[in-house]
Amino acid sequence: MKIIVTAGGTMGHINPALAIIEEFKKNEKDLEVLYIGTHNRMEKDLIPNLGIKYIPLTIYGFTKNIFLDFKNIFCIEASIKKCQKIMLEFKPDVVIGVGGYVTYPVLKTAKKLNIKTFIHEQNSIPGKSNKMISKYADLIGVTFIKSKEYFKTNGKIIYTGHPCGAKALSIPKKSKQDLGLTVGKRLVTFVAGSLGSDSLNSKVKNYLLNVQNKNYEIVYITGKMHYPSFTKNTNFPKNVKVIPFIEQLPGLLKISDIIVSRAGAGSLSEILALQIPSIIIPSPNVANNHQYYNAKELLDKGYITMLEEKNLTSQKLEKEIDDLLEDTKKRAHMKALMQKESTFNSAFIIYSEIKKLIRGDNFEDRTI
Repeated sequence: MKIIVTAGGTMGHINPALAIIEEFKKNEKDLEVLYIGTHNRMEKDLIPNLGIKYIPLTIYGFTKNIFLDFKNIFCIEASIKKCQKIMLEFKPDVVIGVGGYVTYPVLKTAKKLNIKTFIHEQNSIPGKSNKMISKYADLIGVTFIKSKEYFKTNGKIIYTGHPCGAKALSIPKKSKQDLGLTVGKRLVTFVAGSLGSDSLNSKVKNYLLNVQNKNYEIVYITGKMHYPSFTKNTNFPKNVKVIPFIEQLPGLLKISDIIVSRAGAGSLSEILALQIPSIIIPSPNVANNHQYYNAKELLDKGYITMLEEKNLTSQKLEKEIDDLLEDTKKRAHMKALMQKESTFNSAFIIYSEIKKLIRGDNFEDRTI
């Protein structure tokens, strides 16, 4: 089997793309994968380093700068011509789009060449790219059922969940000793998203500087970009460990008692899969406020607690954390509810439904 996967810009798109590729590799012995991404975003280095064949497109996201946007129109046309040459030579069985503006010329070309197409939407409110290319998709997979109302398409829409959840389950636990943490002490882990968050960092810093008398430890992940400014001339209490980034994050989440996190779809899927009680602080600085709606759907099911950034203060954050840590019944109830979530096998669902698409089977069992 031959597949083309396209996704780019942030780990929120790249990680689910990699989870899908990994699932295909498990089930297809003779799989050939070609990844099409941008020429200047993080996937351009990450994907080749994983040994996956990579082809970049020179393309940019649209802005409000008329000159740059005009230039980008020509970049898109050139990318479509390049994709046509790639697909005629590679002859993929299916083209899979997992988000980011780079997917537009790839999916448009595939549709023009009558190649089967699938896109996956991670957030409750779809991004601009997926809305635009939905008309080129034969099949759309969604993490949140609510997403369906935003797609106007002749293709089928199926509920798959997010493919990163199952991957988190297979990652081994981190060692508290190796991380310089105390065995037997409760741990609160803060995750500010793959790129970090300057606004969240500034609001949480005062809280971190005043937890020296707490009977728990904290790991705060700032994001690489923000680490130098966050730690400059600052001495945090001994029970606070501030780090810029950590490889295999789910391994740390597995030894955490509670998580304080942004509401990216990937982060939420890992929290659900690992069934860890959490306080979610959606980023207000995202398109369509989609993180709020991601979190709201889980809040309504009782899986998480939520604190909006506009209401965030050091005192409120301290109270939310202390209350959740001390309320063992609430944490047990949250875990029990999360155990009922049915899409931990999301990557396999996506693989299976794409196989049906290639064979021409029907989708009645999961169509929403």
